[in-house]
Amino acid sequence: MDSGRLAAGEVSGMRAASGEALQAIVSRVRGEDRETRMDAAREIRQLTKTSARHRRHLAGAIEPLVAMLRDENLDCVEVAILALLNLAVKDERNKIKIVDAGALDPIITFLQSKNSNLQEYATAVLLTLSATSHNKPIISSCGAIPLLIDTLINGNPQAKIDAIMALYNLSTISSNLETILKSHTIPPLIAVLKTCNKSSKTADKCCAILESLLAYDEGRAALTAEQGGVLSLVEVLEEGSLHGREHAVGALLTMCESDRNRYREIILKEGAIPGLLELTVHGTPRSRIKAKELLHLLRKSPYQRSELEADALENIVCSIVSGMEGEDCAGKAKKMLAEMVQVSMEQSLRHLQQRALVCTSSEIPLKTCKSEVPLK
Repeated sequence: MDSGRLAAGEVSGMRAASGEALQAIVSRVRGEDRETRMDAAREIRQLTKTSARHRRHLAGAIEPLVAMLRDENLDCVEVAILALLNLAVKDERNKIKIVDAGALDPIITFLQSKNSNLQEYATAVLLTLSATSHNKPIISSCGAIPLLIDTLINGNPQAKIDAIMALYNLSTISSNLETILKSHTIPPLIAVLKTCNKSSKTADKCCAILESLLAYDEGRAALTAEQGGVLSLVEVLEEGSLHGREHAVGALLTMCESDRNRYREIILKEGAIPGLLELTVHGTPRSRIKAKELLHLLRKSPYQRSELEADALENIVCSIVSGMEGEDCAGKAKKMLAEMVQVSMEQSLRHLQQRALVCTSSEIPLKTCKSEVPLK
């Protein structure tokens, strides 16, 4: 990736490139000589790293860069795909132009490449292109979803992260959910969720996708059939970010609402009560509501002692939330909550210790994950 990087002084000079100079670069990328085109693509990549103006004025290079994606020379392909990636980031019009220029066919092919770098770049481009609503149905219709799931299983760590983010973008179209579900997405999502940082953006998006998929019977069956599937959501409920915990409690609530008798015991056995109780005090407004609703559904447990404790604690916590005022409200509630959940925590301790023994896998290296990739 760095072989085409220019000296700092050259890049600084190009940042102030005139319109005439930019058009000269576009002309060179349209030329017949491969090396000239590759040099121009490298310049475009560098110029578009930091400048929205350059992305706009170099949009004329999109068609010849897309043509370079079909070159038999791998180096030529790589410089073109990285230039296109930087042209697309934070520029909605360029995202659409890249798709309209026919980039999806070669990019979909690269997802299947045995070259891990090329597969990673292709996944990053799909992530960025799928950030705009115009492109989502087009990308889906090209058969990208099963290939993204295959990348989620077999790709390198960064490609897996980008695949999750791209799948999340595509999952916001409801018609895509059945395609995502039929492609057996839940097992690889759980595999990533087990090993990643539970408060990461990756975990947030995994839980968001799972929340959507659990609206289907097939999704709920797949999650409960996966060893540690429900437990992974409970762990996010305890350790996740505010957004991740909101999606996790939403996923568990969706399960319990669909068939309380079937899923209540499963959720209780994974030790969800302490995390839910804390969420009623410290969660987002939506997650507080969801946590209370789920506690209400869980309180009629077949385990009599757990039922009484969960019911009493739920009522006490709800009373705290509704009755306390002032800046120190959260601190006082947290202290009281810690005392109230002690019994439930002790009941869960043995299970938590067993969980710690099996969670020995190394974590996937994480980077900041947004709806599109960072500039390359």
